[in-house]
Amino acid sequence: MKKITFIGAGSTIFAKNVLGDCMLSPALQSFEFALFDIDPKRLSESEAMLNQLKKNLKSDVMIKSYTERIPALSGASYVINAIQVGGYKPSTVIDFEIPKKYGLEQTIADTIGIGGIFRALRTIPVMLDLAKDMENVCPDAWLLNYTNPMASLTGVVLRYTSIKAVGLCHSVQVCTRDLLESLDLPADGIEERIAGINHMAWLLEIKRNGEDLYPEIKRRAKEKQKEQHNDMVRFELMDKFGYYVTESSEHNAEYHPYFIKRNYPELLEKFNIPLDEYPRRCEQQIADWEKMRDSIVENEQLTHVRSHEYGSRIIEAMETNQPFVFGGNVLNEGNLISNLPSKAVVEVPCVADRNGIKPCYMGELPEQLAALNRTNINTQLLTIEAAVTGSRDHLYQAAFLDPHTAAELSLDDIVALCDDLIQAHGDWIPDFPKEEAEAINS
Repeated sequence: MKKITFIGAGSTIFAKNVLGDCMLSPALQSFEFALFDIDPKRLSESEAMLNQLKKNLKSDVMIKSYTERIPALSGASYVINAIQVGGYKPSTVIDFEIPKKYGLEQTIADTIGIGGIFRALRTIPVMLDLAKDMENVCPDAWLLNYTNPMASLTGVVLRYTSIKAVGLCHSVQVCTRDLLESLDLPADGIEERIAGINHMAWLLEIKRNGEDLYPEIKRRAKEKQKEQHNDMVRFELMDKFGYYVTESSEHNAEYHPYFIKRNYPELLEKFNIPLDEYPRRCEQQIADWEKMRDSIVENEQLTHVRSHEYGSRIIEAMETNQPFVFGGNVLNEGNLISNLPSKAVVEVPCVADRNGIKPCYMGELPEQLAALNRTNINTQLLTIEAAVTGSRDHLYQAAFLDPHTAAELSLDDIVALCDDLIQAHGDWIPDFPKEEAEAINS
């Protein structure tokens, strides 16, 4: 019996989406779905939900929960990772509240920015431990990583372990559809070309029947910018740099030095930027789960419609040898994007089939887009260096090079902020000996 292992299965709604999708695939019947989570209550709820879904969908998969990770991984063909290390409390709260003391505001803080850096630092050791376990008990399995910060986590696995891995996000498959819908343009018959890095990939081409749609898109976007809406940052980036970016405006507001600025508070209203958006979402999700738990976990009529998540379709393609094309996060080996660093994780079209996952060569990005990507890649690569070496200097340098942090704080303030965050996170992150950072502090 083949096996799909879900790490972080206590994320009940996400487990329903991905594993529910798998239940709807004829090619994935008779698989074992191995569930693992460190929270036994949430694990039990997900198991109950999936068993009910299995019954209602008339699937013949086997669902089994595990309280230890190695048995859950043993013999797996595919491993889906959806963990959050440190949770909303204490870690996400720390990521937001301590930077505020320095006047550094954030919106999401899960990709780069000072919050993204520390989210990576507490997650990378867990990812490396997971990969080490996989090397021992399922060395040929594919790791499908859904956890952020996507580029740093996928990159560290691909560079420092032998595990085959790809990073999967939600933004690529909805980017073009949502853009056209927001501008009252039809989305049928679209040809698109997207490449870049996670959360900052670019809609390089968009056509219908060979006709370039960008001129009309930009015309309508300029009109829409005259009134407040929820995508103003992306429309501004498109106006100034020429192309639309895949991830949302609230995300991109903190990936660049232009939008969240103490000396220009009016920009928040001008571009409708929701500071502290992620903590609000977390609080809302916690409250919503309390209300909906019984309707999901104990719903005897529970059903599922296949979602837009890539996971099940990738596994299905590998099992059936029916190719599936998707936007995946992979190392930039072979210069997939020729004007980005080879150590970077890039988001490019990939093809899954029985031979595995093959990324597509995309060539050069327009130079201004590659330049914007490199500003984020700098921080991603130095965050990885900090995590694998334990160097506090590299941690400081990752923060020095972060576009938003550098635009708001002095070098000395960034050092002090990092020191405060290290202390506040405590055992959630690796040890970063202070004596190794004397050169920067002197």
